Amino acid sequence: MVSHCLCKRPPTSARGQQQESHGDLRSLSSSLFIIILHFLYEVMAVHGPVVKIHPVVLASIVDSYERRNEGASRVIGTLLGTTDKHSVEVTNCFSVPHNESEDEVAVDMEFAKNMYELHKKVSPSEVIIGWYATGYDITEHSVLIHEYYSREAPSPIHLTVDTALQSNKMNIRAYVSSQMGVPGKTVGVMFTPLTVKYIYYDTERIGVDLLHRTRASASRTNGLTTDLAQVASAAGRVQEMLSTVLSYIEDVLSGKVMADNSVGRFLMDLVNKVPKITAEDFESMLNSNINDLLMVTYLANLTQAQIALNEKLVVL
Repeated sequence: MVSHCLCKRPPTSARGQQQESHGDLRSLSSSLFIIILHFLYEVMAVHGPVVKIHPVVLASIVDSYERRNEGASRVIGTLLGTTDKHSVEVTNCFSVPHNESEDEVAVDMEFAKNMYELHKKVSPSEVIIGWYATGYDITEHSVLIHEYYSREAPSPIHLTVDTALQSNKMNIRAYVSSQMGVPGKTVGVMFTPLTVKYIYYDTERIGVDLLHRTRASASRTNGLTTDLAQVASAAGRVQEMLSTVLSYIEDVLSGKVMADNSVGRFLMDLVNKVPKITAEDFESMLNSNINDLLMVTYLANLTQAQIALNEKLVVL
């Protein structure tokens, strides 16, 4: 038996011309609220935690949207990650089965709880920080689903991903809810936009670079590069960045560009992080590390050969 959370919209009934007038006013108020919300998103400075999203989260959301059930207009899921005083870092997610119609939405809460328990066994540090939904706007059902996640996490975030590319690009927005209204009267919910940034681990950078290279391929495919090619590519990028820094310094010294104190502080920190070592000591350290690497590689190959030989002897 699958457990669902059934949430229904308040029924609307017509009781004469006065009820119709109230309905028109509610419709007008809803439209004005949406217009004000979009206006605030565009022109108001956003205050609140910064939402940092990893590439694996976006890939998982797009994959769940491509695998959605027939007839489903969108998919939803749980966001996992960590939080601190100034930011929310989204490191993982999983989709949650749900059904929604014009009047109600049903969410499989039991599935969401079981999936979260499994994720905790693998990554205990990741906690529920909110939920996501594909689409461009926030719907009435979003408020009901957000109430459920408000019981699972303090101040959960709501992430919307425009997988349909309605604006010719994948808009990604994050919100946090806050109550609004008159004390003691009807209280509503307002979704305030947050700043979204994209970060990645070093291991994720390899996948992102690989996906980026497929844009220039006619077949949209590209193979993995060797370790030596990756080292050469990284060294090339470092050399390009150093050339940019040297060009900027020369322009400042010649008076072509106005000096920037913040850039100067960054460059000073960069110089201080470089270890002070002579060329002879550096060459000796590099040769020692290369010898260690060759020894480990030799032992690994020797072990592999011994295992293969042992398997053949056992068969005989």
